[in-house]
Order: sequence, then structure tokens, then C-alpha cells
Amino acid sequence: MIREMVKIDEELCNGCGECVPACHEGALQIIDGKARLISDLMCDGLGACIGHCPVDAITIEKREAEPYNETKVMEIMVEKGKNTVIAHMKHLKEHGETGFLKEAVHFLRDNDGEMSFSVQEVIREVHNHGHAEPHSHRGSGGCPGSQERTLAPKGLTVDAAVTAIASSELRQWPVQMHLINPAANYFKNSDVVIAADCVAFSMGNFHQRFLKGKTLAIACPKLDEGQETYVQKITRLIDEANVNTITVVIMQVPCCGGLLQVTKKAAAQAIRKVPVKVAVISVEGEVLQEEWV
Repeated sequence: MIREMVKIDEELCNGCGECVPACHEGALQIIDGKARLISDLMCDGLGACIGHCPVDAITIEKREAEPYNETKVMEIMVEKGKNTVIAHMKHLKEHGETGFLKEAVHFLRDNDGEMSFSVQEVIREVHNHGHAEPHSHRGSGGCPGSQERTLAPKGLTVDAAVTAIASSELRQWPVQMHLINPAANYFKNSDVVIAADCVAFSMGNFHQRFLKGKTLAIACPKLDEGQETYVQKITRLIDEANVNTITVVIMQVPCCGGLLQVTKKAAAQAIRKVPVKVAVISVEGEVLQEEWV
């Protein structure tokens, strides 16, 4: 499938670092005096970093992209040097991508004799990363609020009924469509809810009625910009994450129907076919309609 990705002209880049804070996913870092894309996995192709580059060293290119392959990414990172490899692997660790991190370690060990640096030093530094300051994200290059994480479900207390009503069923973070990463492990083979922003505010039992056991993405079809990116991300959820079902939950107001249209467009473009359900919620929080489309 075609994906939009950041491309950095290293000859133009002066290492000023202006682009780094603008990358919400933390996929850009300054390493060895140059801006580096340390993770294709995290780059959403939105180009928020472009306008912050004073020398126009960053562009967006469309290219045919296979599903994320950690081995191929490591081959590229190794060419850029030890520091870039370390930054990439720390980034995987910070975002909870333990499966990909294990693949990276295996790649280094399998190719130990061909490396220009000590594989054991890299593995040791990555292993120790975050142990001293487990809650610190200083230097990660991205917003702590967009750090990916899997949320553990809360157990029931003695008063199980009350707890069940009050407990959050959210399984992952982030949830905003611009920030989600379709390649994240928690999306794989999951049932996805794509909800309009207002739904959870109008529907008191949204978590128990629609979210329990599912992953989530939220968006506003009226106010959000760059919705073509939403089409690309939903298509990737279908084809790369192999999601089982998609439930689109929208409000009864006319503008909310755009979220269903975005999902339908993505489903039509996807190679795989998945069932899509729509649920329409009234402003009073009642389910007015629920059907497969």
C-alpha cells in the first residue's frame, strides 16, 4: 500500500532541532548532528515537522510500503550508526513495542560479527534505559501525552456491580486518530471502535456498552483537518493490523455521518474485508440505531 513518510535531506539538515518538538510521535531525534527518523513505525506522515525546518530539509514522500518489518528497519538504522540504533531501540522500549524490540535484539546478535560497534554495549544501554527515571520522557523528542501504552484492565472490588459501572474499559493510549499508530501491537487482531469525540460525553455507559474488550480511535468529522490521513490509518488497521471488526459510533447530528463515510472509504480501499457496524447515539445518550453496513 502507498504510505506518506517523512524524508530528510541530510546534506541540507543543519541539526538545529526545530523539527523535533513538532513530531508528536517522537519519531525524530537529533543524532550525530543531524535530524534522524528513528522509527518508520511511529511516523504518521502528517508532516507537522516540515513547517519548523528553517532550511527545508524535510519533505513528505509517497512510497509503496510493506507492513512494518523490524528487520528491514534495523538494516537501515545500522547504516546510520550506533547512536541511531540505540535511539531507535529506546524508542521501541518507550512505546511498549516489546515484540519489535526482541526482533531488533535478535538482529544485532545474529549479525554481531558484521557490526562496526559493540552489540553488547548497545543492548546493555537499551536494557538500562528508563530504570533510573521510569516516568521521565525527557529527551525522547516527543510529547509525553502521545507516548503509546497498553492499559491493564482494572479488577473488580467487593462491590462488583458498582465497580463495573465506574471502571474505565480503555485498553490503550493514545486514542486520537491523528496520534494512533496502526502498527501498535494492541491493535493486532482486535475489534476496533471508531467513535466521534462527543459520543462518550453524551453516553454515560459508553465504556461498558461499546468499548469493553476493544481498542479505540476517536475523531471529529466536522472539525478535524487532514482526514485523508484517517482513511490511510483505517486501511492500515484492516490490512496490516488484521483487525476483526470495526464499530463506528457517531452522534445523530448530520455532520457526524462523515466518520462513517471515512471508514467506508477505507474499507473499500483495503485488500482485506472486515465487517463494519454503525451505532447512532442521541444527544440524550440513547442508542437510536445499531446495524452492520
